[in-house]
Amino acid sequence: MPIELGNAALPFSLPSKRGDLVDVGALFGKRPVVLLFFPLAFSSTCTAELCHFRDDWARWSHLGCEIFGISIDSPFVTERFRSELNIPFPVLSDFNKTVAAEWGALHEELMGLRGVTKRAVFVVNRAGRVSYMRVQESPQEQIDFDALLQAVQAAQ
Repeated sequence: MPIELGNAALPFSLPSKRGDLVDVGALFGKRPVVLLFFPLAFSSTCTAELCHFRDDWARWSHLGCEIFGISIDSPFVTERFRSELNIPFPVLSDFNKTVAAEWGALHEELMGLRGVTKRAVFVVNRAGRVSYMRVQESPQEQIDFDALLQAVQAAQ
C-alpha cells in the first residue's frame, strides 16, 4: 500500500554511487527531508527539474532540509548524472525499484517500459511524517516548486 499524507516515513538506504550507501531513513525525525523521485536521468524534463534546484541552490540550501533525487537508474548513471550536471545534493539509485514501489512512486508501465519511477515529491517533516506529497502520472509535468518550497518551510 503506498504511503499517504500524515504517515510515518518508511526508512530506506540507497546507493548514491558505487560503494556509497546513503541511510536516508536515519534523517527522518531529525530535520525535514525532501525526496524527489524522477523517471530517468538525462531526460529533458528530469534534467530541467534537478537543474532548477542547482540553479536556485542558495534559496534551497538555507531551508535546513536534506534533498535527495531518486531514480531507477543504476548507481553508475546517477553518479554521472549528478557529476555532469553539478547537482549539489545526492542522487540515489533505486535500481531494484523497491523504494519507489513502497512510496507509491512507480509506474507499472510507461511508454512501453516497465517499472519506471513516477515524477513525485515527498516532504518528511521533523516529526518523521509525510507532510507534503505530489505523485504525478505524467512524466512531462514539472513539480510545483513554489508549493514544495512552502511545504519545506512548514515542515520546520
